[in-house]
Amino acid sequence: MGKSGGMNHNAPLSPRPLLRPALSDVRLRVMSTAQLRAHGVSGAETNARCRPGGPWQQLLPGVHLLHSGPPTSEERLHAVLLYAGNPSPRRAAHTVPAQPEPGEPHGPGQQRIVYGDAMITGLAALTLHRLPSAPPLLALNRIDVLVPRTRRLRSTGFARLVRAPELPVPEQVTGLPVAPVPRALADAVAQLSDTEAVRRLLTEAVRGGHCDPAAVVRELAEAQLLNRPHVIDAVESLLAEGRAVAEDGLYRMVREHRLPDPLWNVDLRLPGGPHLGGVDAYWPDQAVAVELDTRAPGQDLPHGDDAVWSEYARKREYLERLGITVVHITPKKLRDSLEQQATVVRTALMASVDREPAAYVVVLPR
Repeated sequence: MGKSGGMNHNAPLSPRPLLRPALSDVRLRVMSTAQLRAHGVSGAETNARCRPGGPWQQLLPGVHLLHSGPPTSEERLHAVLLYAGNPSPRRAAHTVPAQPEPGEPHGPGQQRIVYGDAMITGLAALTLHRLPSAPPLLALNRIDVLVPRTRRLRSTGFARLVRAPELPVPEQVTGLPVAPVPRALADAVAQLSDTEAVRRLLTEAVRGGHCDPAAVVRELAEAQLLNRPHVIDAVESLLAEGRAVAEDGLYRMVREHRLPDPLWNVDLRLPGGPHLGGVDAYWPDQAVAVELDTRAPGQDLPHGDDAVWSEYARKREYLERLGITVVHITPKKLRDSLEQQATVVRTALMASVDREPAAYVVVLPR
């Protein structure tokens, strides 16, 4: 049905097919001025409907809620993405025909929203990633949205813009572009001053398997947050938590993949000679050691990570000169490819029969 020339501003838009499901689909309950114009609703008509007492309301500049009640948390998320992803009419966030995602209802006229390069970050993103201590979305006065540094928009209302020279690849959560957990953590921590709140979020991210400590510390370092005492305290707890999680993964690898029991957490030393260093697991009969690589980027020096890695490399080279095979395993590998890591260790154990006997070393508890 065509547009009615003498349409009352308070009349429903039911004749327009695309707007008919507005109450059932959040993507059609929140629309930008550009989207509405594309559907035949003029700017004057939109302004009239958003007047006090009208059927619509303006949530953010250029973003409208097509009902008069308070916005839901989902509507607020869509609104900030439409606002931040709408820098100019030429690059306005828009709707395109889409195939439904699994389990998603799909009917005539349903559209997929393209938000440009904006993505949810900060505490709202952590809530969407389901970190237990992240606050409910409706409890957030502001929703952080990550945009390119060159974006010519200001924070306004409940939309707080976070700018970055380079954007991470967003993850799709409930159909929305959301910053990966390490980046979302850095953006959240930038707004927090409570040591316990920061520590809890960082610990939950690692304990829940969302990311590795190294990735979190790297983002915190890039955001220049590692000079704040409460963040440093939280990072120390994070690294301890990360090592505990990695050690659990190592125990599980040995148990579930039926590897021989090693000596756990031991120091190696030459008889009457120097200390060679500690390892997380050691099989003395095969002279095979496993070392967890739980290092994080250096907090104190720009090249601190290089120094730490050099120490790892020196120890590994020294042990291998003595005939000891050293297998380095990262927490990420234990989390993502446990069976593959078990195969690497098993192969090293089996290969020991073809190697020259290793030098005798003293094994001490660590």
